[in-house]
Amino acid sequence: MAERSGDWYRQAKRDLESAKAQKEAGFYEWACFISQQASEKALKATLQKHGADAWGHALVDLLKAVADIAKIDSGIQSSARFLDKYYIPARYPNGWASGSPSDFITEQDAIDAIGHSQNILRFSKGLLAG
Repeated sequence: MAERSGDWYRQAKRDLESAKAQKEAGFYEWACFISQQASEKALKATLQKHGADAWGHALVDLLKAVADIAKIDSGIQSSARFLDKYYIPARYPNGWASGSPSDFITEQDAIDAIGHSQNILRFSKGLLAG
């Protein structure tokens, strides 16, 4: 398989820009989900660059694979745990006892998710450069 970490990382950056646009438009649940997606793609870029397999969607699990490549600090682990909470509940009403994701996910959640995603993208960028 061709090494395409640059494509994965470029899409991660674009996804993060999309998350920011969704937040500005008031679609906070989508900003949170897309922030998780941007981080997933950045970690997958990192793994691919270093010849490792990248399967699944949980950032916490992807970081376990990245730990074979680099030291993972507690801030990155916290960012991954924060964002993983939005993989399903940000998209589906059955992630909640009643109501829909837009009833629960706030602007502050979106701001925080974007910040955590920026942390993971910076981390990945450093590993891609090295």
